[in-house]
Amino acid sequence: MAENETAQTNEETNSESAGIDNLKVLENIEVKLTVEVGSTELKIRDLLRLNEGSVVELERLAGDPLDILANGVKIAKGEVVMVGERFGIRFTEVTNPENRVQKL
Repeated sequence: MAENETAQTNEETNSESAGIDNLKVLENIEVKLTVEVGSTELKIRDLLRLNEGSVVELERLAGDPLDILANGVKIAKGEVVMVGERFGIRFTEVTNPENRVQKL
């Protein structure tokens, strides 16, 4: 291996090592994960009339994928699944990381 190639390989290894170390620092940061079923707009009078058993129509169609947000930024789409007796979410489509960074 030529001296230039060895130096370049060492730089790449050091850069990758630094990148991994930076990721390890981020691993313990807590992120709020939210799943959004849908939304709608209501007048305050309609909001005040809501009670137990009321139904509010959302803009999303039944069967449409749900939005998955991390700290308010959309990172994926998914679907509801059952995990034992709890609800879970299966990721079906993950947003491109470059698009996520641009929205921050």
